Amino acid sequence: MSAGGGRKAILAALSANLGIAIAKFVGAAITGSASMLAEGVHSVADTGNQGLLLLGQKRAEQEADALHPFGYGRNRYFYSFVVALVLFSLGSMYALYEGIHKVQHPEELSSPIVAVVILVLAVALETYSFITAMRESAPLRAGASWWRFIRNSRNPELPVVLLEDTGALIGLILALLAVVLTMVTGDPVWDGIGTLSIGILLGAIAIVLIVEMKSLLIGEGATPDQDRKIREKLVDGERIDRVIHLRTEYLGPDEMLVAAKVSIVPGLEIADIAQAIDDAETRVREVVPVARVMYIEPDLYRTQPV
Repeated sequence: MSAGGGRKAILAALSANLGIAIAKFVGAAITGSASMLAEGVHSVADTGNQGLLLLGQKRAEQEADALHPFGYGRNRYFYSFVVALVLFSLGSMYALYEGIHKVQHPEELSSPIVAVVILVLAVALETYSFITAMRESAPLRAGASWWRFIRNSRNPELPVVLLEDTGALIGLILALLAVVLTMVTGDPVWDGIGTLSIGILLGAIAIVLIVEMKSLLIGEGATPDQDRKIREKLVDGERIDRVIHLRTEYLGPDEMLVAAKVSIVPGLEIADIAQAIDDAETRVREVVPVARVMYIEPDLYRTQPV
């Protein structure tokens, strides 16, 4: 999916999180709720994260140059990795710190009904953002489970937004539950417990994102399905009879490097070999459009390939 495809989900998340953050901070100031304050910081972190994702997309559009001959597509991976670090450091660590403090020194909530109203409104806004991200991800998911999509997608922004929105919705439910339990029991320690739960949740999501974005940043190859299609299309059975070896790597979400050594049928003229390679590139790009950079080396098949 192109940068433009994921941009709609990012903008939806940014606008929703900005409005939610303002509402949460107002609610925290009125009620004194630590879980509401933790959720406010969470929404600020998410809003900043959407800005980082947009910045990564913008930087990735730079033209290739002598210093970066394969372009700047991996900027999208880098900024998505930074987002995971921000979510962990700012969102999770703050919530854990505030939760521990409130459990040790619980404080009574004032006007808790205000917190409930704001949290219900926030759930509605986050649901809108989450549904938008799901719709944008559907063409890429291709029937796979959501977890498999997050693990296998070479598009970094949509998994980030999906996980952020999932964490935000669960966090809002935890904050709402904490406020309600505080109201029902009269024990403000539930507010601190809710805040701690939010911190643990954000930490778990951040760790998943860090692992996935690190893998993309280092460099991932074609998916198994793409690898199979590339191997099939490199061979025409007439001039190219087998793939000796194949290496692939994503240079960015929309651009893959394909390097292959193929076995040429003996006796072909130079012009025929050149045409065979050109035709192989065309066939591969028809089934795997992101295979934009291709280097195909003709060779003769040996028992021990060189």
